[in-house]
Amino acid sequence: MENRFEHFEIAKDNETEKHRPASEEQAFYKEVARGNLEAVRQNCEAHRFISTDGVGKLSRDPLTNIKYHFVVSCALITRVCIRAGMIEEQGFRMSDYYIQQLDDIKSISGVEKLHDAMATDFATKMRMTDTQIKVSGPVQNALNYIYIHRNDPVSVEDVAESVGVSSGYLSRVFKKEVGVSVSEYVRQKKIETATNLLKYSPYSMVDIANRLSFSSQSHFIQTFKKVIGTTPLKYREKYGKTEWSVNEEGKAWL
Repeated sequence: MENRFEHFEIAKDNETEKHRPASEEQAFYKEVARGNLEAVRQNCEAHRFISTDGVGKLSRDPLTNIKYHFVVSCALITRVCIRAGMIEEQGFRMSDYYIQQLDDIKSISGVEKLHDAMATDFATKMRMTDTQIKVSGPVQNALNYIYIHRNDPVSVEDVAESVGVSSGYLSRVFKKEVGVSVSEYVRQKKIETATNLLKYSPYSMVDIANRLSFSSQSHFIQTFKKVIGTTPLKYREKYGKTEWSVNEEGKAWL
C-alpha cells in the first residue's frame, strides 16, 4: 500500500495554523495526577478540551473528532496517574469505563461533560493517593494484585507468590515502603470496597460480607467498625442511596 503521509504532510505545510504545544496538555495531565482539583476545574471552565485552536483534526466529522480526542486524553491521563502512584488495574478500569460511555453520547457538549467528569474523577482519586510514596517493582505488583483480588481471601503468601518473591521479603519491603503490613493493607482495601458497596449498591450486610470473603457477617461488622469508626448499618444510613433501578440482569442499582 502506498504511503500517503508525505502527501498529507505537504498539504499541512501550506496551512498557517499549527498544533498547540504538547507542554500545555502535559501540564494539565500532571495537575490531574497531582490531584489538583482547582487546576482541573479552571481548565474545564475554560472549555480547553473542546477548543479547536491548535488541536489536531482526527476526523472530518466534528463529533467523531472530539470523541477521538477524548480517547487520547483519557489514555494519557490514565498512564500519567499510574506513573504517579495510582494502582495500575484501577487506572485501566477507570479508562475502560469512561471510554465506553462515549457510545451513548450524541453531542460535542456531552463529550465535554464526560471529559470533565473523567478528569475530575481521576484527580479526586489521585488526591487520596499518597503520591510521595515511591514503591519498588515488587511492591507495585503486589498493590496491583491486591486490588484485583480484594474480593478474595488474600494471604501474604498469595501475594508473594504472584510477585515472585518470598513472603518474608515482601512483608519487610511492603511495610517499609507502604507503611502498613500486607494483611493490614488488604483489610483496608476490603473495607474501602465495602464503603462503596454500602453507598452505591443494595447488597445486604451478609451479601457484602460474603462478597469480600469475610468469615462471617459479625467479623465484617467488627472489622468495618474498627477501620471506619462506625457500623456498616450506620454508615449506610448516613451515606447510602435509597432509590434503585433494575438492570437487564435483574440486579438493582442506583
